[in-house]
Amino acid sequence: MAPFRTVSRRDFRELMALERTHMANERTMLAYVRTAMTLIVAGFSLIQFFRDNFFVWVGVALVPIGVGVIVAGWLRYRQKTAHMSQDATETFPNTTAAV
Repeated sequence: MAPFRTVSRRDFRELMALERTHMANERTMLAYVRTAMTLIVAGFSLIQFFRDNFFVWVGVALVPIGVGVIVAGWLRYRQKTAHMSQDATETFPNTTAAV
């Protein structure tokens, strides 16, 4: 069993702040996914249930917009996660942060 490292209150607060930031980043990614799914489903619904050209074209436009939202959210999530990991390693060099 590995010995426990004593952590000061300040370090503990900073570690918990990193965890909260990581969870907020995950929530933001889930919001991107939820929004993208709504756009995609709305697009397919417009295509399926309406035969008027205007609604079909709006539906056709919503599907790639939804895919674009998922890609943008994923890229943002990866960028923020990499930035947080870099900050965590600089702040706590002897700790493996679960970010």
